[in-house]
Amino acid sequence: MKIKKCLSFDDVLLVPKMSEIVSRKEIDLSSTLSFRYGKFSLPIISSPMDTVTETNMAISMNKHGGLGVIHRYNTIEEQVNMCLSAQSKDSIVSAAIGVSGDYIDRATALYESGVRILCIDIAHGHHKLMRNALSSLRGIFQSKVHIMAGNVATREGYEDLVLWGADSVRVGIGGGSICSTRIQTGHGVPTFQSILDCSKSDYAGTYPIIADGGIKNSGDIVKAIAAGADFVMLGSLLSGTEESPGGKISRGGNLYKEYRGMASKRAQMNWRGRVASQEGVAAMVPYKGHAGEILGSLEAGIRSGLSYSGCVDIQSFQISAEMINQTSAGIVESNTHVYSGGEKI
Repeated sequence: MKIKKCLSFDDVLLVPKMSEIVSRKEIDLSSTLSFRYGKFSLPIISSPMDTVTETNMAISMNKHGGLGVIHRYNTIEEQVNMCLSAQSKDSIVSAAIGVSGDYIDRATALYESGVRILCIDIAHGHHKLMRNALSSLRGIFQSKVHIMAGNVATREGYEDLVLWGADSVRVGIGGGSICSTRIQTGHGVPTFQSILDCSKSDYAGTYPIIADGGIKNSGDIVKAIAAGADFVMLGSLLSGTEESPGGKISRGGNLYKEYRGMASKRAQMNWRGRVASQEGVAAMVPYKGHAGEILGSLEAGIRSGLSYSGCVDIQSFQISAEMINQTSAGIVESNTHVYSGGEKI
């Protein structure tokens, strides 16, 4: 068996280049999901998780130039009502569906409520059930909806989903902060490597790649885009915000909110009353304030990232970005390292 060496976000750095950018306001971060909707000014999509995206998060994502995908772990009526509430004037909202059970009824109800971006949300997207679902949905809706599908980890998976009818593809398996798929099953590919592999396809550039999983900060977003991602999907970075579902919990004088993987025991019991393969965990994360503050900080970091390569937009950045593979010592040096014994302030 030939074993391939794969890279994760921490394994690479982008090489700074000559820049003539005077102000980072000159940088255009817009990216196109579909010609039908034009460009999103911020290439960030919130994850369809029940502790990340419902009405309030979808509204906030739209307000700040991104897209929110309302989760499917509820009744059809509940999801439709969330979508209706999120569709204020000129807003765009997406909603998730599965590949079995009520997914056709759910997709139809969502379409009738005005949703035009459907996200087929399953853990292993390179699967017969995905192929069948895409075929059925295309037969019903033709080109009237944009279908985002996933997740996949390989170029073959990305290309198959496109051939089966997907308009965009979520790339990344097992990299999420609350995902334990790689531990439970031994399967997965570092998300950064998956993006690199998929970006080599002839379909890349026409069928957007959405990097999903393993993104810890704005630097990882910059690296994902440089590797070929058109958008990134975020879960943990947006968890614990005012707009994420769930109430605040006080512990030891600090505020927290729940964040859980949809394959965690706690989430599975909540949405289907039983536990199958447990491939996620649940956690309490510190309350972070409004999602807009997080998105603003991420946007500033992405703009700064492009400026270091002297690029004013994503397209030119992906063409000219140069990467290096850093050593373990380089990774240590790349992180903050205060040795004085002082206290962080």
